Amino acid sequence: MAAVTNMGSSIDPTRPSIARVYDYLLGGKDNYAVDRAVGDVFKRDLPGSVDIAFANRAALARAVREIAKTTGVRQFIDLGSGLPTAENVHEVVQRHAPESRVVYVDNDPQVLVHGRALLENNDRTRVVAADVRNPDGVRTDPGTVDIIDFARPVAVIFSAILHHVNDDEDPAGIVRYWRDHVPSGSFFFISHFRSGNNPETEEAEKVLQQTFGRGRWRTDAEIASLLDGLQILDPGIVPASLWRPAQTDNAYGRGERRELTVWEHLIAAVLARKA
Repeated sequence: MAAVTNMGSSIDPTRPSIARVYDYLLGGKDNYAVDRAVGDVFKRDLPGSVDIAFANRAALARAVREIAKTTGVRQFIDLGSGLPTAENVHEVVQRHAPESRVVYVDNDPQVLVHGRALLENNDRTRVVAADVRNPDGVRTDPGTVDIIDFARPVAVIFSAILHHVNDDEDPAGIVRYWRDHVPSGSFFFISHFRSGNNPETEEAEKVLQQTFGRGRWRTDAEIASLLDGLQILDPGIVPASLWRPAQTDNAYGRGERRELTVWEHLIAAVLARKA
């Protein structure tokens, strides 16, 4: 989850940041009182909603690990990457395929500062200051061009970012741009707030819209439409906790799959491929 506003601005500790709220919900320390106040609304008034953040993060790690281990793709672009946490994309993929190259894209100034500090000595990783709503700016940025070869397949990651792109900002057009500018054999991972048509969905959406002016829960059909022209891979669009879970993941209890909480149903994950 990462901000798609305040492009080019400096860090403002008096205004909440989506990236910093997410960091707080995941137990991080790179946040301010104003971010914790928003996060506490979820913790206090929407108990269990923090499951969304953890389920999303775990599914992302599984997806990029699987791409690194089972395909020849060695280039990753993480759009709206958010603040660094444990099991970042470059850590996961370079553990299994050390030659992999990763571009992190965000426009939150705090994300950029922390990301560049973390990756200062990693010559196969870049942090690009850009807005996901300007995909051409991302693709042509010198940091991207420096390490990504668009003649070869790329894994394009939209982890918990497209639900922060409102309908009038054309999220499908953003995905379509990348689909049209990467070669066959490229992969697309999307995790997205998944509408449950229930009070939890309505209340969580209300909190985000009131705080940030964005935060859109979409149905499975709407999420699928974002991937038009791509091959959706098994198991399709499912709750993130059920996207190819391992026996050790939280989607299992004592070796058997357990019932998900209502909140875990509200974040979906899907992997697709460009044929």
